[in-house]
Amino acid sequence: MKSMLQVWGIFCCVCSCALGQNTSARPSVVNVGALFTFHSTIGRAAKVAIAAAVNDINRDPSVLQGTKLVVQMQDTNYSGFISIVQALQFMEKDTIAIIGPQSSVVAHVISHVANELQFQMASVAAIVDYYGWKMVTAVYIDDDYGRNGVSSLDDELAKRRLKILYKAAIRPGARKSEMAAVLVKAAMMESRVFVLHARDDSGIDVFSLAYNLSMTSGGYVWIATDWLTACLDSAPRLGTGLLNTMQGVLTLRQHTENTSRKKALVSRWSEVAKEEEEEDGGSLPNTYGLYAYDTVWMLAHGLDAFFNSGGNISFSPDPRLRAVVGGALNLDALSVFDEGTLLLERIRNVSFMGATGPVKLDSDGNLIQPAYDIVNVVGSGLRTIGYWSNYSGLSVVSPETLYKKPFNVSANQELHAAIWPGETVTRPRGWVFPNNGNELRIGVPDRVSYRQFISVDNQTGTVGGFCIDVFAAAINLLQYPVTYRFVPFGNGRENPSYTELIGRILTNEFDAVVGDVAIVTNRTKVVDFTQPYVASGLVILTAVKTQSSDAWAFLQPFTIRMWSVTGVFFLVVGAVIWLLEHRINDDFRGPPAKQVITVFWFSFSTLFFAHREDTRSTLGRVVVIIWLFVVLIIQSSYTASLTSILTVQQLTSPIKGIDSLIASDEPIGFQVGSFAESYLVHELGVSPSRLKALGTPDEYKNALELGPRKGGVVAIVDERPYVEVFLVQHDKFAIVGAEFTKSGWGFAFPRDSPLAVDLSTAILALSENGDLQRIHDKWLSNGPSPQSTTDLEPERLRVQSFSALFLLCGAACLAALAIHGCILARQYSLHVASQPPDAVATGADGAIRRSSRSSIRSFLSFADRREAQCPRGSCKDPAAALGGSSSSGVSSFTSSNASVSR
Repeated sequence: MKSMLQVWGIFCCVCSCALGQNTSARPSVVNVGALFTFHSTIGRAAKVAIAAAVNDINRDPSVLQGTKLVVQMQDTNYSGFISIVQALQFMEKDTIAIIGPQSSVVAHVISHVANELQFQMASVAAIVDYYGWKMVTAVYIDDDYGRNGVSSLDDELAKRRLKILYKAAIRPGARKSEMAAVLVKAAMMESRVFVLHARDDSGIDVFSLAYNLSMTSGGYVWIATDWLTACLDSAPRLGTGLLNTMQGVLTLRQHTENTSRKKALVSRWSEVAKEEEEEDGGSLPNTYGLYAYDTVWMLAHGLDAFFNSGGNISFSPDPRLRAVVGGALNLDALSVFDEGTLLLERIRNVSFMGATGPVKLDSDGNLIQPAYDIVNVVGSGLRTIGYWSNYSGLSVVSPETLYKKPFNVSANQELHAAIWPGETVTRPRGWVFPNNGNELRIGVPDRVSYRQFISVDNQTGTVGGFCIDVFAAAINLLQYPVTYRFVPFGNGRENPSYTELIGRILTNEFDAVVGDVAIVTNRTKVVDFTQPYVASGLVILTAVKTQSSDAWAFLQPFTIRMWSVTGVFFLVVGAVIWLLEHRINDDFRGPPAKQVITVFWFSFSTLFFAHREDTRSTLGRVVVIIWLFVVLIIQSSYTASLTSILTVQQLTSPIKGIDSLIASDEPIGFQVGSFAESYLVHELGVSPSRLKALGTPDEYKNALELGPRKGGVVAIVDERPYVEVFLVQHDKFAIVGAEFTKSGWGFAFPRDSPLAVDLSTAILALSENGDLQRIHDKWLSNGPSPQSTTDLEPERLRVQSFSALFLLCGAACLAALAIHGCILARQYSLHVASQPPDAVATGADGAIRRSSRSSIRSFLSFADRREAQCPRGSCKDPAAALGGSSSSGVSSFTSSNASVSR
């Protein structure tokens, strides 16, 4: 079965030699074994706690109902072999279970014990992750107990992408000189976060040696597993000398609630301790003792349930031992508890309030919701700075309070401020550059082009350039020395592959890569980069030609569609104004030819605000105001664009951007070793047959000048810093389109390298204090500014740019025409109603008879008629107001009708 309460296991597979012996359902005595080291911190507490629990159980008749519980304790004396022998001896006695053992070696022999350290190491990993450390050094005793703990720690750290950088294993029984040698070697590594997993005797020695070696001073971090709190909690008085060796240490303590049973046990602890071990009667209880106390009670409750369900205590020979019967080991004397499985099931179903709090096991036999106190050794005592539980993670709120809230493991990940070694509240960085005599092997690309960025002198071995100066300046800002040497990578005849260069970090050939290395997705999956020190991205470089202004340059500001739409609107607005003004304005009346000329003249004269015709209708004035506003905007835009065309040199290119480049199906150049090739093929789907590798600026120039028809390329795709350097000396080329990737250059390091983090901070400092710009100006600002993409042929003004204005003007025209039509129709109706009966043709029945054609012609004639302008109040006759005098109007209308009828 699996271990329970994380510390103590109850093993029900242990056997008695009473072969075939059967007892009643409620025997008078039940024998239980216990294995632990009496003189260890854990053992001393367990011995007192088990004795106290047995006394309490036997005094309470309601627990086992008359059956006496007897626990036989054996001292394993830290020996796994002795523990195994003692366990086998229990199997020859009337023993139904064993509590313990303390040694994980024995536990694995007796039963398949789960690693009780898993939860504890999960809490250690959570602490490391909370403070942002990426690696730790594990210090442990090199036995099964220590190795199991480090293995669990390694697993839990890996879940958080953390790791154990170095395992400092101490041989069991090692002399202090051997321990000191292990610690000195560990101190030479870069990690300054130490996790100490040991027993009380060896752990105290490690702290004492670390203190003498100045390994508990500022900058160091020590995290001890719960052996330390067990030792310190048990000590009646904490010596100043002992505490001085571990100031600022973080340690764990199994969390227990302040239950009434715990208070009662603590109050009589000293009395029980004196009875059990007279020489050490002053020890205090620790959490191991509290859990041991609850373990015995759990066994008692399980036994009670076992008997209540009809269970009997009987033993039988183990058939698996028949094959090895004989010899001096007397294995045939061993037997098994027949109903051990039933007892185990009853124990797992036990639930009660113990000294540690609610005691209940899950289906695997592990304590439900294990938790730890996180303790800081400060001054003359211990200070709890938070808690960890597998339910809620890290928190400053006690686990039992969080159990009442909905599950959210990431909501309250916080701890109180800790006092670190060196009496500081500032979180230690957790690492330094290793002092083991090794220097960093830094790979640098051996470039043959653009050597302003990085250059290698193969004669002297010196390395220089913009990238090298930035790296050196950042290194100088670190608070610790870093020794390194540059290792050129490449054949010296062409630029190397940067993908292969990064790969050398994975094979441990290089400890870092410094150079013009772009930070792209595929590379970030295998290495860590610093903060970018240069902004970069892919751009398109192509040949351009100068476009001079010609005789038709004045047409260039607008597209053909824009000219067409603008012309149509001029005519439409002129026609609308004519319709609105024709009946009331003499400027818009006269012979047909004159009126057509007036429409055209009025329309186009508004372009220069030179129209002489007056608008008298309200609707006409509204339309004219809106149209003049549109004309003003169009005229201003045209003037600005034409000015730019006539005064600024224009460059043209058949390639406008990445879309037109891909669609052109022409050869494309790229720099040897650049990630541009992979990006074009895999991300943009460009055929590899279209790509042509180019190595130097001269090859760039020749390929672009030749063009795709003569074996060259239509354009080159490269990173902006290279292109800008190229353009400084070549003015016949330019960048077209926008930058279509966003990245930067950084220094590459192995995953989770702390040096990458510190150098990122240093690069930011260089940027803020101006040193980064000064280094840039030193290497990259020699010559005129490169040709800007804004110097290329500008965008011509399109209809879309003025669509809102055209829609507004069109809507105003339609609205004005609709209102004018309604008014005109109403006037015409009044005019018809005012006519005498004999002016209208009637049928035999007296109804008005009028053909639709004559009605339309009559309406058009009315609409074309000049509307009378009567003085206010002088027009009494509606017919006169609508069409002049009554008689003339009627006669005119009648003659017109007669003419139509004929």
